[in-house]
Amino acid sequence: MTLWLLVSVPLLVGAGLLVAGSRADRLAPVAAIAAAVGCLALASFAAYARPVASAPLLEGIAFGLAVDGLSAVMVVTVAAVLVAVLVFAAGDIGRQARFFGLMLLFAGAMLVAVTATTMASLLMAWEVMGATSYALIAYWWRDEHRVESGNIAFLTTRAADLGLYLAAGAMLAGGAGGLALADLPQLTSGWRDVAAAGIVLAALGKSAQLPFSFWLSRAMDGPSPVSALLHSATMVAAGAYLLLRLEPLLAATAWAAVLVAWVGAVTALLLGAVAVVQRDLKQLLAASTCAQVGFMVLAAGVGGVTAGSAHLVAHAATKSLLFLCAGAWLTALGTKELTSLRGAARRYRVVGLSFAVGALTLAGVPPLSIWVTKDAVLADALRDSLPLYLVGLAAAVMSGLYAGRALWLMWTGDTAGDAPRVPRLLAWPLPVLAAAAAVLGIPLLGRTAAWELAVSGVVAALAVGVAMRLTQRGDRLASSTGVLADWLGLERFARRAVVVPTLAVAGWLARFDDHVVAGSVRASAAVGGATARVAGLRIDVSLDRIVAGVGESARRLGRLARRPQTGQLHHYYAQSVVVLALLATLLIITGRG
Repeated sequence: MTLWLLVSVPLLVGAGLLVAGSRADRLAPVAAIAAAVGCLALASFAAYARPVASAPLLEGIAFGLAVDGLSAVMVVTVAAVLVAVLVFAAGDIGRQARFFGLMLLFAGAMLVAVTATTMASLLMAWEVMGATSYALIAYWWRDEHRVESGNIAFLTTRAADLGLYLAAGAMLAGGAGGLALADLPQLTSGWRDVAAAGIVLAALGKSAQLPFSFWLSRAMDGPSPVSALLHSATMVAAGAYLLLRLEPLLAATAWAAVLVAWVGAVTALLLGAVAVVQRDLKQLLAASTCAQVGFMVLAAGVGGVTAGSAHLVAHAATKSLLFLCAGAWLTALGTKELTSLRGAARRYRVVGLSFAVGALTLAGVPPLSIWVTKDAVLADALRDSLPLYLVGLAAAVMSGLYAGRALWLMWTGDTAGDAPRVPRLLAWPLPVLAAAAAVLGIPLLGRTAAWELAVSGVVAALAVGVAMRLTQRGDRLASSTGVLADWLGLERFARRAVVVPTLAVAGWLARFDDHVVAGSVRASAAVGGATARVAGLRIDVSLDRIVAGVGESARRLGRLARRPQTGQLHHYYAQSVVVLALLATLLIITGRG
């Protein structure tokens, strides 16, 4: 019962707010926050009680949910971040039932996804997450650019989501008729590879890993609370969580674990470099999300489920904190540009100090949480492959560079002049999240060798110092042009390599359909119609006339045949004489011939 309540509360309250619409605007923030608090209480109890729930869906297939060691951490994380984000949204967005309804539906779908035990329940939650994320990114729907961004984010993730349907089909073909996720590693080898390919595709797309990273840049056009929730414990984390959850499947294949590990490591490195050069604070944080999720994906590939899960939780607290800080400054100052935000941390000390804790945590500076969790991931990578470890360590350098640059810009510059106040509702969640971001990695302190922690910590601290020094000399790390500033040109590449060819093929198929398929149908109809007209207007009419003519001739002959029948004997004799005379004449003529 607890588990059903856990997923039902946000889904039902969210659906109710959406149906009520503007009539529920006044009560929406209070109702949404109350539902989130109730959800957090239920999640905490579920993490302790570890409930299991199941309901029949189709013949032999159940809608299954369960809370175990991995999902217990996630349900609490999702619920806690939801509370903080909704409190912030009450001050940022205001009284809008549609917004709070979508946020609750989105979070409810994530709770179903992280507790799903069957592919059926996972697919249903995955679809709701995709739909509500589109609605939230394009929430300000009167702005065409925001709607286009929502379309790009939705279509990109939607294309990758098809991998889950491929995996479901492989499960049915491979003998897992109940679609239980636990049965994936036991599929026959061929179908197991197909299922692994589908799941890897869906997970990499949802988590904005290469080559799908560009959709996360577009997602920044959504409201700040959406960015905070989407980038921390929900949408982007869902793909990494799925890979961590299904790590036995990756390990059971000959290629999936290696591919996942390298995609995660390369994404962490390249998207970290993208974050370094961004001039927009939200774009910097978005690229850093791709990079940090790359560490989680790397952990799934090398079998580091514990380290990857801890990094996911620490990153959720850190990134929700940083996005809410960015949203507070955007509300107060009306800008996301880093150069325009110089000195903002000194103007708004609560926001600034919270941002500093989050940025240093993101950089991996000791003794904050991501220093521990990231190094645990790197330690697992080192046991698996030295090249993977070195790429991950280089990605850690990038973390220090983009965090150090953002810190320097936020804390230096002109602070003179009056500035609007940051509403209290926007500031209240920040210290709580900052405290969580700082300490969540402590439980993993004993898992990593001291020298590895020392190397990682020194590298992070040096990278932060170098970034500050370079930024002090004129923000030398920033770039307004170039492939890094443009997110590696991934969106342009996707347009040219996928969208344009797809539209070209679609156009060719449309023309083929119009001219060949539909044209053939139209031609057949025309021929049939013409034949019908010929048969109906000429042949039928001619036959009718012939039949009528034959009948008329028969009637005339009948009338002529009746004339000699007078009933008088001498007439019959005269007729006989005439006939005999004609016969004699005929014989004479033929005889002579």
